[in-house]
Amino acid sequence: MSILSGSVQSRRFVLCVAAFLAAGSGAAQAQSLTAEDKTAIQGLSASYAQALSACKAEEFADLFVPGTGAFASGFRGRMVGREKLVLLVQSERHCTGEAPARPAGNPPTVVIEPTASGVHGVVSLGAAEYQDEYVKTSKGWRFASRTVVIAAEKTAGLDASGMLAIQKLGGANLGDFYAPDPKGVSRLLTSGVRITAKDNEVTGRAFLKDGSYDDVVYEKTSAGQWAVKSSTHAAP
Repeated sequence: MSILSGSVQSRRFVLCVAAFLAAGSGAAQAQSLTAEDKTAIQGLSASYAQALSACKAEEFADLFVPGTGAFASGFRGRMVGREKLVLLVQSERHCTGEAPARPAGNPPTVVIEPTASGVHGVVSLGAAEYQDEYVKTSKGWRFASRTVVIAAEKTAGLDASGMLAIQKLGGANLGDFYAPDPKGVSRLLTSGVRITAKDNEVTGRAFLKDGSYDDVVYEKTSAGQWAVKSSTHAAP
């Protein structure tokens, strides 16, 4: 290799490193939030509480990213898209008359954390919390996802990403579970896997498209990934 060739390669290497650092800097700057952004995200969480307490299903669904916005919890599974978000609110017990009306109250503060991959938020609910991902759309800030994580789930090592990983283990055959409300109206209760954490064990009922389900025991591997430990199938 000639000295000239080595010099050219060195310059190229320096330029590549500089470009990489510049790209990283640009990505970090892209995630910075203004005071107005933070206020809007706090307002988004307040609007969520108001729409849910008042059973305003359409307004509730509008708070999520169109098409891909998702709500998740252990009991509810993972509800993705406007139609399921509307059905979610319509099946809430205080909206079907099974429970007293739910007051909106004072919205709890969102602890907002801009990250390299997006804007993350945590809302403490006492024994539980919301773990959120936000996206700024043409119509303002919206939920990319909102996940409820209760104390037993946290103790068992679950968080929003872990619950999503368990849903993905179910694959493309996951379906929905409906049950009648007190008036006999069929309501969507769970989409995908209903996750239960008890005594540090994580289990799930994976509802399938054909009406059957799998009762699954999950475990966390040494690599920190969730995997199926055992599964029992029940026919429709």
